[in-house]
Amino acid sequence: MTADVIDGKAFAAKIKLDVAKQVVILKEQHGIVPGLAVVLVGEDPASQVYVRNKNKSTKEAGMNSFEHRMLPDVSEAELLDLVKKLNEDPAVHGILVQLPLPKHINEAAVIDAISPDKDVDGFHVINSGLLATGGQGMVPCTPQGCIMMLKDRLGDMSGLEAVVIGRSNIVGKPVAQLLLNENCTVTMAHSRTRDLATVVGRADIVVAAVGVPELVKGSWIKDGATVIDVGVNRIEKADGKTRLIGDVEYDEAAKHASAITPVPGGVGPMTIAVLLKSTIVAACRQAGIEEPEV
Repeated sequence: MTADVIDGKAFAAKIKLDVAKQVVILKEQHGIVPGLAVVLVGEDPASQVYVRNKNKSTKEAGMNSFEHRMLPDVSEAELLDLVKKLNEDPAVHGILVQLPLPKHINEAAVIDAISPDKDVDGFHVINSGLLATGGQGMVPCTPQGCIMMLKDRLGDMSGLEAVVIGRSNIVGKPVAQLLLNENCTVTMAHSRTRDLATVVGRADIVVAAVGVPELVKGSWIKDGATVIDVGVNRIEKADGKTRLIGDVEYDEAAKHASAITPVPGGVGPMTIAVLLKSTIVAACRQAGIEEPEV
């Protein structure tokens, strides 16, 4: 068996195309231009690239992009003041504060300061609570992207056994909750899970989001399982150059799985695409209108 490759780039491109069509409808029928504000504190190279890509994708979709860059020594009070202003700005429908923040700033305080209605990252405690209790809140982008790819591949997931490896608030926990919402039987595994190989081996769906290169061995994968690899790990090769690999031993896993996401090119491209989709959702909810169908 050779697994089908789940092409995150192609999937993300389709989402972005749909978003662009929705933006046109919102402009023409409701006079609304969805706006996304991204706040970057400091000069972290990876964060700068990510923010630049978000800005580019937002503009390409026909949305308003509001980019705010702050010095690394900015005070927490100044950052919170900016968040307050963005909360009150009717042109801003989504707010994203790029993490990580400098150590002198309390990340939780900043996330909690964002209006839950504009929290397109889905990290606010109210949105986390709504997700956990089946309510309608904003959902974290990467987990949402994982579920979209799984549903596209599998359709109805009711009764399937899913294993999520990693229990972070950003990916692991929300993915598990979303899988529960799809009526999967969900097991959360982590660094203290005993006999991880056996736990993974019984899963129809494996979502690896722990940040350990090739932690999940290909031989553990059940024949016919679907594997979503969220991990992005940069390792050094023998020639001194680096390459990206996931949390799953890809080549061996592909011999057992029915479908698998590559790294790079799998889950990664979905995050920004879903962020744009979430901004559309936020804009429509704030205006009290239905999300346009395309």
